Amino acid sequence: MDLVPALQEPLKKVLGPATAKVMAEHLGLHTVGDLLHHYPRRYEERGQLTHLADLPMDEHVTVVAQVADARLHTFASSKAPRGKGQRLEVTITDGSGRLQLVFFGNGVHKPHKELLPGTRAMFAGKVSVFNRRLQLAHPAYELLRGDTEGEETVESWAGALIPLYPATAKLESWKLAKAIQTVLPSAQEAVDPLPDSLREGRGLVSLPEALIKIHRPHTKADIEDARARLKWDEAFVLQVALARRRHAETQLPAVPRKPGRDGLLTAFDDRLPFTLTDGQQKVSREIFDDLATDHPMHRLLQGEVGSGKTLVALRAMLAVVDSGGQAVMLAPTEVLAQQHHRSVVEMMGELAEGGMLGGAEHATKVVLLTGSMGAAARRHALLDLATGEAGIVIGTHALIEDKVQFHDLGLVVVDEQHRFGVEQRDALRGKGKQPPHLLVMTATPIPRTVAMTVFGDLETSVLDQLPAGRSPIASHVVPAADKPHFLARAWERVREEVSGGHQAYVVCPRIGDEDDDPKKKAAQRASPEDDAEKRPPLAVLDVAGQLAEGPLQGLKVEVLHGRMQPDDKDAVMRRFAAGETDVLVATTVIEVGVNVPNATAMVIMDADRFGVSQLHQLRGRVGRGSAPGLCLLVSEMPEASAARQRLNAVASTRDGFELSRIDLEQRREGDVLGQAQSGARTSLRVLAVIEDEEIIAEARQEAAAVVAADPELTGLPGLRTALEALLDEEREQYLEKG
Repeated sequence: MDLVPALQEPLKKVLGPATAKVMAEHLGLHTVGDLLHHYPRRYEERGQLTHLADLPMDEHVTVVAQVADARLHTFASSKAPRGKGQRLEVTITDGSGRLQLVFFGNGVHKPHKELLPGTRAMFAGKVSVFNRRLQLAHPAYELLRGDTEGEETVESWAGALIPLYPATAKLESWKLAKAIQTVLPSAQEAVDPLPDSLREGRGLVSLPEALIKIHRPHTKADIEDARARLKWDEAFVLQVALARRRHAETQLPAVPRKPGRDGLLTAFDDRLPFTLTDGQQKVSREIFDDLATDHPMHRLLQGEVGSGKTLVALRAMLAVVDSGGQAVMLAPTEVLAQQHHRSVVEMMGELAEGGMLGGAEHATKVVLLTGSMGAAARRHALLDLATGEAGIVIGTHALIEDKVQFHDLGLVVVDEQHRFGVEQRDALRGKGKQPPHLLVMTATPIPRTVAMTVFGDLETSVLDQLPAGRSPIASHVVPAADKPHFLARAWERVREEVSGGHQAYVVCPRIGDEDDDPKKKAAQRASPEDDAEKRPPLAVLDVAGQLAEGPLQGLKVEVLHGRMQPDDKDAVMRRFAAGETDVLVATTVIEVGVNVPNATAMVIMDADRFGVSQLHQLRGRVGRGSAPGLCLLVSEMPEASAARQRLNAVASTRDGFELSRIDLEQRREGDVLGQAQSGARTSLRVLAVIEDEEIIAEARQEAAAVVAADPELTGLPGLRTALEALLDEEREQYLEKG
């Protein structure tokens, strides 16, 4: 029988079933290797105590402090009517502040004996407020004795630095530390994923040494060495996974697509009433070079709202039609697909009238395909796709259905990547005789390092110039709780814009027709940011009614949200676009692609409930015409809160890349490989996508070189093992489908 390698040994065999169960359920740790990669969050120095002055509310904390005094009180209660109830109050201090601990009932006896004034210990619990003072109720604690009797305790926190681990209420930091001490000898058997040449060339310690130093450091230099090494592991293994995908893509065949001379693209360019910006020309060249190769293009096109991405994508589509192929553009919603279809047909004019009387010489057909089309129109569209009559197809997920056949699919353009599943992109890719070229567009600015990790298999093009004629947008925070008259003024400003012949959006976080489920409501109220105002987020249906009867009385107010029927949504959007509606109260359905140049003002209610990038996206809906735009961010959060600082950042800059950095720092990286795009689950433990930009860029280069020399990694078994661990099945599929 083969021995299980030490790091794959299940924790239940090493630590016992009860502890292993808690680790698996609450921390996702199953093997000895998992536990060794559960790194300390920070370190306590002996003699230098945590600042009690900086304790966060409602968080699980571990502090090292000294008992200042302890008092036992008796009281009467329903359980102990004769005054026999007991409460132990212990005050601890660390020189920066004091904190009260309370123990009740039978739980008072042990701490009453052990927590004597002068005793030092580690305490762990959840910080709460009682009588306006911070306290820990029933904290777990571990005494830190300096005498011989407690030598074992001190020894187990070896050296001067005490590691504090990300813990849970069920498992305190020091219990984790003890468990890690138990498995630490196995670290010697960790197989090193980094090639020796890379490790030696960069002066990095070996993996076993790094694991021992991160869990049992003797000096701060030990911690630095360990972190530097472990960051390289994460960056390099991830970049090798992406480099292998890029390499595999270059092995696939594709039909080169070159625009004809004096064909459809030339005719289109001659029609344009303006010249392309330098950025548009540069990005177009990058795309045309990719399309001309005999393996599939994989390119990410990033551009601010209004930077002219659609025009660049359309020119690529025309180049493919010129070469005899078909191009398809996928939009995340029907509203957006219809809008793209309208704007493409407008931009092309008679060039979009292929096969019709009056169509130009090089014209092609531009077909729309969505789920809500009538049967006859749909049949007609499907026929045009199959015969090749339609050179350009624009649609929603309906394009992915089995029935849809293309004559010769050459290019797939995906709009708003983050709203479009990997499986769907894959299904559409399978509709070409050979894999089609792929262009992914996003208006959410992505910092360079995130592009190198999240979209590491795509080459990146960036449009960062706005075309001439875009108007400036002024943004202001409206502190509704501190200064209610500011909110009244906001509605006056909306009336002023309308009386000037313009229109306005009011955005709310919620629709308002949800079931009144008390559990849901409780969950909504539980957000810690929401202490200021324990209420659910504002809703479209409520706000629209209040505005129509109150501050915006007499104006034409309509609502738009995701649960409306597609036809109703279109009707509302058409009326707004035609200028028949003054104010549109909507959810974030207007975030992407809605283009009404006459809309100049936007009021975002409960703006603190939205992410930074989302606020930036929403704001891009105003100021699209010649008149300047105004965006008001309404919030009831107190001035000192993190939420208000976030809003101030949005108000102070129009630079989407700067805001996306702030957003990322706030949300943490999310699971860079998985679909989870928020910070709770992350495959990155020590690597920070923003701070470690240099390491990621260098790791990408090193990974590309390693994969080019040895695509199967035959000479690097340690790296292969690390890749398998990183790409568990779910992520493997995610990467496969890209």
